[in-house]
Amino acid sequence: MKTTISAFDVAEHLETDEDIQGFLKEVAATGEITDLVHALNTAARAKGMIDVAEKADVTRASLYKSLSDDGNPHLKTISKVAEVFGCKLVVSFCMPSHPYEFTYVKIYGVIRRIS
Repeated sequence: MKTTISAFDVAEHLETDEDIQGFLKEVAATGEITDLVHALNTAARAKGMIDVAEKADVTRASLYKSLSDDGNPHLKTISKVAEVFGCKLVVSFCMPSHPYEFTYVKIYGVIRRIS
């Protein structure tokens, strides 16, 4: 008897806005900025790329390219897409322990260093 294994896609399990917000919050708390971009891609697929692109005021092609694995989205694009999901990026400056460690991103109360 053969066993079939299918790929797990988180997007299939993000059914509500609260699911998506919780997912983005967790990624912001535990991942790097590339993980956040990947999470935004997953959330956009869950909600519908066309719908997200329209609400973020970007083209569908631009959204696909920006959120792809080799994409390099502008902060403005990341912010617009996050806002579609009811999230807001907040940059706060803290006393750095190292001269180059001072930029943080906050999504729904979770702070994550991005530089």
